[in-house]
Amino acid sequence: MKKIHLSLIVSIAILLLSSTAWGLLALYAEQETVPDGTVVDGTPIGGLAIDASLELLERQWTAFEEEELVVWANLGQQDRHSWTLAELGFRIEREPLVSELLALREGGLLQRARYRLLFPREHRMKLAWNTQQFEARIRQQWRWLEQYQPVDATRRITADDKIVYHRHRDAYRVDLPVLSEQVRESVIAHWLRASAGEGQAAAKPPTSGGAAVLKLPIAVAQPAVTLGQLQAQGVERKIASHTTDYSSSPAGRAFNVEATARTLQDWTLAPGEVFDYERVIAAAEREYGFREAPVILDGELVPGIGGGICQVSSTLYEAVLQAGLEIVERRNHSLPVSYMPLGRDATFSEGTINFRFRNTTGKHLVIRTETKGRKLTIKLFGSLPDNVQYRITSKTVKTIDPPVREVSSELAAPGEPKQLRQGKPGYVVETYRTMLRDGKEVSRERISRDTYKASPSLIGLHPSDLKPDASTQARSAEDGLLEDGIRLVP
Repeated sequence: MKKIHLSLIVSIAILLLSSTAWGLLALYAEQETVPDGTVVDGTPIGGLAIDASLELLERQWTAFEEEELVVWANLGQQDRHSWTLAELGFRIEREPLVSELLALREGGLLQRARYRLLFPREHRMKLAWNTQQFEARIRQQWRWLEQYQPVDATRRITADDKIVYHRHRDAYRVDLPVLSEQVRESVIAHWLRASAGEGQAAAKPPTSGGAAVLKLPIAVAQPAVTLGQLQAQGVERKIASHTTDYSSSPAGRAFNVEATARTLQDWTLAPGEVFDYERVIAAAEREYGFREAPVILDGELVPGIGGGICQVSSTLYEAVLQAGLEIVERRNHSLPVSYMPLGRDATFSEGTINFRFRNTTGKHLVIRTETKGRKLTIKLFGSLPDNVQYRITSKTVKTIDPPVREVSSELAAPGEPKQLRQGKPGYVVETYRTMLRDGKEVSRERISRDTYKASPSLIGLHPSDLKPDASTQARSAEDGLLEDGIRLVP
């Protein structure tokens, strides 16, 4: 009996202890307060009711997000604007902590008790920033700046050959990268101060006053061409000029001269750049097309397309010689031309003969053209010392007698040859360029040695008098060469 009685007493004691322990466990697990010692960014919330702590934290978080950041600008008038941090895209990431606090109420007794026991006592909130929202706000406020566009500086050459510069105009833009960095640094510093929690009462918001006052950073948007860049090109004055006459040209040839001159107008070469006349001709044909006019083929004038384009290249060649520029590629016509002295012309044959020169002035070079009163003038503007000039001279070193060519002609009677055309002599010409400094000769160089073919005299013979091989003439390597044009009339 004693053993039974003792066993019962022990069982009752164990039951009472278990009930007490379970009650204590339930009392601990079912608390509606935040675990003691819990601190959020310096704000103690331990011992507060869970709902009360959430309300307190929400007030503080909202108070921070509603802090104002001021940006001011001085763009002709005082321009000051403020936004809350929330409007600028700043937001405290509260969801993780809210979920952790609410989880104190979730699960069974053992789960809740264990969760409460292990609940972290120190919490640091994270600050998120939607930069796209921030940039949209800033752009919207100062969108009016975008309507002002930068304007390039310009250079104008007047009718009396003066160089006139017009200054560029800058535009202004909000320097968003700089402003973004300033805002980021200011808000983060403000956030760190606010979250330090030094001396704060539990119910006091973590901040007071504005987040920051910042001056709007302005970036200068310069145009592609500034006045300084344009002036640095060194186009200082007219350095050479030459004029030729095309008053006797038929309409088609005059059109070709003027179309090519218009294409050449304001053609600009950088230092060291090589001018390519073939590019000019290609551009002129695309823009204007060429008309029928006499061209030189095998030393004879025949109908073709583009006649007259060599007057432009020859006029330019003379100006280039006067400017002392380096000749890269140039060839004279096979026959003398009326508009240029011997040795001073430059022919062109599409795909075969080109005219090229190099800009050796060390500065930019601008080509200007004028067609007025059936006169073509080409001027070069650039940089050349005032005391330097070039003198161009040509001399004939040999005269070539015209050959005689016998051809069949019904105009000639049997046994009586008839002169059909008087021949013209050919020439060998040397051209020199002399450099003068302060009027004194410094150097002299031979630029070219050119040969102009003689035009044969044509003698007509009656067909009965013509020898079988009389009409067969030796053809030179230049036969078949088209000059002063781009193609023949079909």
